[in-house]
Amino acid sequence: MHMVNTSPILISGATGREATRLLISRGLSVRALVHTRDERSERLAHLGADVVVGDLLDVRAVQRAWDGMKRGYFVYPMRPGLVQAAAYFLQGALDAGAEFIVNMSQRTAQANAQSDAALQHWLTERLFDRAWIGVAHLQPTIFHDWLLYMRGQIREGRYHVPFDPEGRFAPVASEDQACVIAAILADPGSHVGQTYQLTGPEELTAPDIARIATEALGHEVSYARISGEQWVGNLHGIKAPYLAQHLDGIAQIQAQGGMAGQNDTIERIAGIRPMSTAQFIEKHRAAFQ
Repeated sequence: MHMVNTSPILISGATGREATRLLISRGLSVRALVHTRDERSERLAHLGADVVVGDLLDVRAVQRAWDGMKRGYFVYPMRPGLVQAAAYFLQGALDAGAEFIVNMSQRTAQANAQSDAALQHWLTERLFDRAWIGVAHLQPTIFHDWLLYMRGQIREGRYHVPFDPEGRFAPVASEDQACVIAAILADPGSHVGQTYQLTGPEELTAPDIARIATEALGHEVSYARISGEQWVGNLHGIKAPYLAQHLDGIAQIQAQGGMAGQNDTIERIAGIRPMSTAQFIEKHRAAFQ
């Protein structure tokens, strides 16, 4: 099924910035829904995006953002309110007569998920599936970008995470996911009704990642398993129960082998070879030094 789109594509969320750039580079128009005006949103405007300010938990702002749109990308930050935001986003799409949504879910979205956030993602998928609109769900595994979040600790030689030393997963970069998002939104026809698990090119354990960081950076980076609460505290110096509970929940799935596996989905859809862990570290070397 071929979908002709002559109106801008609505992109929400910080992770949509790279997809916005890619879509504009393809000659498509983009409306970017941002939470606040800042340097990042100004860069999008400079690229040619129509930047509008609004909160995904403000139904009127979401409806205004959808006005005139036919396709959109939905992503929500790791905080409570996902299903409510998805309902508002979907209602805005239906009111606008939209035809297609890309929904950023996660690998651990399951009906029996221990993580409250993962369960919310599963419910959001079902919400979109039951609407009279085309949808494609993306289910990435753990992001390479965790390494950037932890760059200060990695500089100090620590890769301390909630992950079991035996469980395997194939980390994926948000930059590579953006290529998939842009490719699907540019030509949705064959993707309607699909759910895609997104992985990087190699299956690793958490100690493997510490070893790769050690070899790439030239100094010892040690692995240790800690709780989700400890990880949040180390990173932010605050308590964030929702995030900590999510991390412990997905770590349980990872330990049981529920995040194992690797595929070529990114290469098939976007035509690129996703970055390995070593390539990601090399690309962002300055952040770790």
